[in-house]
Parts: sequence; structure tokens; C-alpha cells
Amino acid sequence: MAWTRAAALAELTDGCPLLAIVGDEEVALYRVNGAVYATDDLCSHAEASLAEGDLRGYIIECPRHGGAFDIRTGEPKHFPAFSPIRTFPVKIEEGSIWIDTEA
Repeated sequence: MAWTRAAALAELTDGCPLLAIVGDEEVALYRVNGAVYATDDLCSHAEASLAEGDLRGYIIECPRHGGAFDIRTGEPKHFPAFSPIRTFPVKIEEGSIWIDTEA
């Protein structure tokens, strides 16, 4: 695994997605009930930033066409999204969020 720092944990608020640039990757970070999740930032249906979408529980809704994904698995949950998005392993150390984009 190749862990890379994505953001400070203090930057991420429950229910408010955050865009992080990790190497060459744009990653959306989410905090739900204190747990942190990471996915591709781009919707698989349309090139829209999921970090700009609405997070309801574990479901992120794309701001462009309303496609939705489960942030825990990347699985599409609402049309027009039909292809999954990548999810990344996350760990928290010393107040920082670390993700593995190579997993």
C-alpha cells in the first residue's frame, strides 16, 4: 500500500464533502458519524465533482444530473449513474487523513 496524506481531519465536517488532490488524483472525502470515506471525485455518468454534491447518509448525489453512489462501496444507487466509482482505503493518523489510491 502507498498511503498519501489527503487532508487534515479538522478540515472535514460530518455531512460536508471535501475535494482533495492526492498526487494526480482528485478524491472526494466524506465524514459520516465520525467515520471517513474516500471516492473518486468525478461522477461516472457526467464529469461533475461529487465533492460539490449533496451527501445524505452514505449516499452522495451528483450535482449535475442527480446520479447517486454509496460512498462505502462506490456502487451506483440512482439513475442516470450506472457505473460504479472507485473507493479508497482510509486511515487516520496524527490528525491527518491518509488514503491509498493504489489499492
